[in-house]
Amino acid sequence: MRILAVGPRVYLGDIYLALMREGHAVRVHAEDSPEERAFDGLIETVPDWRQQLDWVGRDGIILFERANRGEIADALRRDGYRVIGGSAFGDRLENDRAFGQAVLQRLGLPVAGSRAFDSPAEALRWLAQAPGCQVLKFDDSRLPTFVGEHPAGLDLAFMLRRAGPGRVLLQERLGGVEVGVGAYFDGRQFLRPACIDFEHKRFFPGEMGEMTGEMGTLASYEGGERLFEATLGRVAPLLAEAGHVGYVNLNLMVDERGPLPLEFTCRFGNPGFAVLAAMQRGGWGDLFHRMAEGGFENFETVPGWSVAVVLTVPPFPAVDQQATPADDVPIFYGEPPDAEELGHYHPVDVRRDPEGQLLVRRRSGHAMIVTGTGMTVRDAQAAAKARARNVIAPELRWRADIGERFLNGEGDRLSALGWIG
Repeated sequence: MRILAVGPRVYLGDIYLALMREGHAVRVHAEDSPEERAFDGLIETVPDWRQQLDWVGRDGIILFERANRGEIADALRRDGYRVIGGSAFGDRLENDRAFGQAVLQRLGLPVAGSRAFDSPAEALRWLAQAPGCQVLKFDDSRLPTFVGEHPAGLDLAFMLRRAGPGRVLLQERLGGVEVGVGAYFDGRQFLRPACIDFEHKRFFPGEMGEMTGEMGTLASYEGGERLFEATLGRVAPLLAEAGHVGYVNLNLMVDERGPLPLEFTCRFGNPGFAVLAAMQRGGWGDLFHRMAEGGFENFETVPGWSVAVVLTVPPFPAVDQQATPADDVPIFYGEPPDAEELGHYHPVDVRRDPEGQLLVRRRSGHAMIVTGTGMTVRDAQAAAKARARNVIAPELRWRADIGERFLNGEGDRLSALGWIG
């Protein structure tokens, strides 16, 4: 196939490398400056994606990386192009937090108590009148969620005072087991099976430290059907009406009251794409074809579990805009992976210099994702850790406890409540 990818940067570069290894022709447009681009020396980019429409044609696939080009995607579909990556409706589900919650309520799903505010200052005034433990979310999905700990919301008040302008959502902090359920949508229906995932967003083991984009994920394509049918599956008619094509994930908090939806993700996540790639037998080309073509109900998956571990160097999770290419960090393998094994190593913000050395860009320190699979969580953990230890870079850090929450009670609680089995 011919695949034209569009994004603010080469966010899904590892998927493009995998597609090229599968034999597909890939062209990528990135909106950032060339000297800052991820995958420089690994992936060639094009300056104007619209000039590539004749090349990709109506038999190829156009992929939008982020949930912010839905109106353009809808217009291209009306013109006969095959587009993966969302819709205007999907963008709004993710980026307008209050709208997403209202949609879930209209579908009859219970949701956590929440209030939307036009500014942090407005939210701060409300919090002064109704102190409590809340979760702070931004309509700009690039900004990290803040999970309050203080019972009167004093830590949340501090974060609101330092927040920039823009709409925010305060959501009741819930107990229970946090789990995501996701599936690929082909414009008419969800492809099956659906997946379940358990994200680990804190920087340090034991769920301590700042919230990051994510430090690792445990996932499976088995055992999530009841959760899917009770929650995400009910959104299918609205996605079909919108002509949405792409991955959709619904984050949930599950307790004795049942699953309470928290938020949508209507794009390929990171490291979500990697933890799923390890269990998708047909590869990305097969899956993209099924999504874009429609009419396929299922795709083939690997049984058991997958663990993804995010490898970073400083300044992650911060960003250093002053970093230059001279600051970039070399990254090596103890044992260079062969062609099949390479599918478990997923570079993120890297480049290759003229001598062929792979470098992590110091601006983000977001180096790589490694994955491991197994019939048990322990087996998948061991495989992922072995690959993490095979990666060598100065000041490399990663969490060695991905999946431990599940083993230490979350899995048993979900099973006892009847949601997985």
